[in-house]
Amino acid sequence: MKVATAAYALDWLSSWAQYEEKLEAWVSGAAGQGANLLVFPEYGAMELATLDGAEIAGDLERSIHAVSARMGDVQVLHSRLAKMYNCYILGASAPVLAGPGRPVNRAGFYAPDGRHDHQDKQIMTRFERDPWKITPGGRLKLFDTPLGKIGVLICYDSEFPLLGRALDDADLILVPSCTEALSGYWRVRIGAMSRALENQCVTVMSSLVGNNDWSTAVNMNTGMGGVFGPPDIGFPQTGVLAEGTLNTPGWTYAEVDLSAIAQVRADGHVLNRTHWAEQDARVDSVTISPL
Repeated sequence: MKVATAAYALDWLSSWAQYEEKLEAWVSGAAGQGANLLVFPEYGAMELATLDGAEIAGDLERSIHAVSARMGDVQVLHSRLAKMYNCYILGASAPVLAGPGRPVNRAGFYAPDGRHDHQDKQIMTRFERDPWKITPGGRLKLFDTPLGKIGVLICYDSEFPLLGRALDDADLILVPSCTEALSGYWRVRIGAMSRALENQCVTVMSSLVGNNDWSTAVNMNTGMGGVFGPPDIGFPQTGVLAEGTLNTPGWTYAEVDLSAIAQVRADGHVLNRTHWAEQDARVDSVTISPL
């Protein structure tokens, strides 16, 4: 398969039609390059708050509610584009008021046959806890698709190995991210590369990029697209299948071969995924040794 992962910049939108045109241009561009799987970043839907004007877009709480209110239309749009261009799309995540209480951080996943599902973020960063007050959503899911088994770890989730291990059957783990500083980008990238090493799979990281003076939520963003695998048989020695250019909007593409994932899991130079359970006995035997 061919994956396309986005370094995505937000725009000030004057109309819903402008948003539709923007998304179709992105999707058609990737599909035109033969991409079967498209990955948009965390909080990429925040640009929808601009449709309600500067006062709401610039107010954290009101922008959260404004974006959440449009996610039904976003779902219809992404389903149409996935079908029209015959591809799978992980849509940009958004704060979604899914019931009583505070919103969750949710990314929709769309199949070309019209089916769709979603993945919620599991562990909130400090700014999501306060002042955003975003809460953990539903549990992790593993999507069984013709492209392989696909999991999603939204940004900070990728930095927790037990969440990654819960998806150890995934052939691909998608990592949509939104990071303010270069250090944040590298934390998520290191997490994504670590999960690829541990699970002997491919991870696909997308990033929000660019500055947005109109927002207090996503005003500064640093990153780029990247596709990573285990540095082992059938993969680059660096583990980097592809990477974009820092803070430059656009798609990053990589070819992913499921047979290479199966081979490295069965007969790699190392077998991290198989040997994972051997840690249990070793960590239980930690002793204090005074020197």
